[in-house]
Amino acid sequence: MSKTSLLTVAVLLAIGGNMGRLTAQSRTLTMTLEQLFRTADEHNTSIKSFESAIHEAEAGVAAAKAERLPDVDANVSFSYLGGGRIMDRDFSNGFGVHIPHYGNDLALTAQMPIYAGGAIESGINLSRLTQKMAEVNAVDNRQRVRMMLVGYYLGLHNLKNQERVFDENIALTATLIDHTQKRQSEGVALRNDLTRYELQMESLKLGRTQVQNRAKTVNHQLLTALGMEQDIEILPTEAFALEETADQGQTAATEQFWQAEATDNSPTLQRSQLGIAMSEQKVKLEKSARRPSVALIAEEHLDGPITFEIPNIDKNINYFFVGVGIKYRFGSLYKNSKKVRQARQATETAKQKHQNALEEVENAIQAGYNDLQTAQAELATSQKSVELATQNYDVINNRYDNGLALVTDMVDAANQRLDAQLRLVNSRINVLLNYYSLKFLSGTL
Repeated sequence: MSKTSLLTVAVLLAIGGNMGRLTAQSRTLTMTLEQLFRTADEHNTSIKSFESAIHEAEAGVAAAKAERLPDVDANVSFSYLGGGRIMDRDFSNGFGVHIPHYGNDLALTAQMPIYAGGAIESGINLSRLTQKMAEVNAVDNRQRVRMMLVGYYLGLHNLKNQERVFDENIALTATLIDHTQKRQSEGVALRNDLTRYELQMESLKLGRTQVQNRAKTVNHQLLTALGMEQDIEILPTEAFALEETADQGQTAATEQFWQAEATDNSPTLQRSQLGIAMSEQKVKLEKSARRPSVALIAEEHLDGPITFEIPNIDKNINYFFVGVGIKYRFGSLYKNSKKVRQARQATETAKQKHQNALEEVENAIQAGYNDLQTAQAELATSQKSVELATQNYDVINNRYDNGLALVTDMVDAANQRLDAQLRLVNSRINVLLNYYSLKFLSGTL
């Protein structure tokens, strides 16, 4: 329980956002765990923010693909040209010449990349990996939200079951009090016997009140997490049981099954794998800077006046050209080698982080599986304890009715049965909590 409690606290810190407000018609609302999940998917602002991040990454992919498209530029300028003067090379024999004063320049330039050393494709691939990373983060966040809801839901279910146990024992104690009062009136029971049962009744009522107050606290936390009005009481479904909750008998699955699930679905491993792929793309991106770039070029010009003739011609000249342009940055030979080396080292670091993540997930699954096995053993022990405590209570009760046992024996037997029943309730919830913890650790919640 302590491990799962710490996990729940970590989840609460990770969520860190309020959710949208909902309304409800009735004061009580019976919900299944799946209904809680769907409500959170629709209204949790944390989930919504991660979905927005996915859309942002998708826009990044589209922007990277746009680099394949041609660049088209247009330049327009109007100018005033001053008068000209012609002179010898030694600045003598100068005389003025007329230049048309008003000039214009219109240029359209188009450039279509043919080869960029792999920079464009690497940029697109890096953007796609960024999108996948956003998707993995969204899945991980949704898993954390669901684990938080599981903790609240199972806690509420546990407290409701404890309340039911207290109610049953209170009803039984009330019957015993009536029976003891009759025996006292007949002179076969002491006032002290009745007092012991009354003390037990007060203790049971106090226990029930404490459980009810804790249930109110958990219900408030669950409503806050779901963004629902605080005047609603969430009731877990009556059919919520161990055998009906564990789908496809996964509570009995082997450790190898859970390890395989984690290998395929763990967001932690998926993130580390994407980290390797992104580092490898960055290596390619840095290498592309050391390669030439080739592009198709086309330009259209409309200039005037024509000033490269003497005398100047006050007319427009229109011309165009198409060709292939090749560009190579020689500085990249000695500049980018260090960046390539840095990117390669980042890839090695990412691989080491992935290996570390594999070990951490494997250890977490192994520990979680052992916790589940322990919880199942505790459940079997608790079931047997309830059976034995009930048998002991029936025997003591029969002996007490026949005057062969003291009231203290009855009180002790009743307390032992109550403790066994409460431990059974806790054990069943503990199995489910460890089961869902395994699903969370394996990324399948």
